[in-house]
This record gives sequence, structure tokens and C-alpha cells, in this order.
Amino acid sequence: MKFYIFLVVFAFAKVAISQTTISSLKQDEHWVLEAQRHQDSLSDVYQNPATSILSKKQLKDFHGLEFYPIDLKFRVSATFTKTPDATPFDMALSSGRTREYVMYGIANFEIEGKTFTLPIYQNTYYRDHPEHEYGQSLFLPFTDYTSGDGSYGGGRYIDIEQSDIVDGTLSIDFNKNYNPYCAYTTGYNCPIPPAYNDLTIRIEAGVKDFEMH
Repeated sequence: MKFYIFLVVFAFAKVAISQTTISSLKQDEHWVLEAQRHQDSLSDVYQNPATSILSKKQLKDFHGLEFYPIDLKFRVSATFTKTPDATPFDMALSSGRTREYVMYGIANFEIEGKTFTLPIYQNTYYRDHPEHEYGQSLFLPFTDYTSGDGSYGGGRYIDIEQSDIVDGTLSIDFNKNYNPYCAYTTGYNCPIPPAYNDLTIRIEAGVKDFEMH
């Protein structure tokens, strides 16, 4: 009888583990498809003459943006801490000008067992005008060891909404990063990622340097 009970318990445990594994695989598939849709949409914007910032000459031989393979190790769950008392500062722009931002909070996460900290910012104009279209938008600029060696040397960006932060947790998907306009053409004021936002790792995820096409 005891052996029979053991077999029943073992069978239930095996089924539970199997269901958990299947659920996990489906969740991973979801995140991969979501990242793929994001990348396809971004590439379409640049390919479409009506929405692209590329010149007619650039568009002539342009067949879409190039991305690193989607890798879910670069989709991280971060512990998020707000910094309500942070002092606004002038973030440097590629033009030599500045734009005022304030640190909205700090994200802490791990990649390959190594801990990283990234400040996340908010444009003070949008902070003071929450009714604006981008009034709830946050800004995550970063550089990493691929900057200038596979990805754009001026860094890359990730857009975040305040609603993405739930119970002190924020999911950051580096597969969804994008280049500033300055990676493609001149005439734009692109924020330069602060030194605090330099990651000491190769983030081989998201969009690659346009010069590689």
C-alpha cells in the first residue's frame, strides 16, 4: 500500500512538473514572439518612406534593420526603487546642447550571475505635464561593451511606461532596444547615455549598428 501511495504521489508530482515546464516554454515563446513583433515593427518604420528618417539614397539599398538574435537571457526582471527626491539635471545631447531629465528610479537586475544597476530617467517636461502623450513615459539609455563594436557607439535606448512597474518589479527586455536617430543621419539632438548607464557586459541583443549594413 505504501508503495502504491508513493507511485500515485510521484505520478502527480511528475505531471505537475511537466505542466510547469510546458507553461514555462509557452511563456518563453510568447516573449520571443513579442520581441520579434517589436523588431519587425521598428524595421518597418525605417523601410516605409512615409515614416522613415532615412534619405531616398539610403532607402534605395535599405532592406531592414539588423538585429542580434533574440536571447531571453537579456530579458530581465529588475527590482525597481523610485527616487522621488532626485534633483533634475541636464543630460548631454549629441548636438552639444542639453535637455533636462530627472532620475525616476533605479533598476537592479542580474545577467549571467552578475548584478547591474541602471538609473531610469524622465523628461522633466513630461513629468510636469502628465496629460501629455508621453506624460507617463520613462527613458532608459545605456551603453555596453558592444557600443562601437557591433552596436551604435553612442548607445541605445529602451522605452518604458510607468505602468510597466508593478509592485517594485520591472521587466526590461534588451531585445527591444533601439538606436537614436543619430545612428542613421545628422540633424538630431540625441541624448548621450550618462556614465552611470554603462553596462560592463556585452548586450548582444536588440538592434545592431546601422553602419554594419
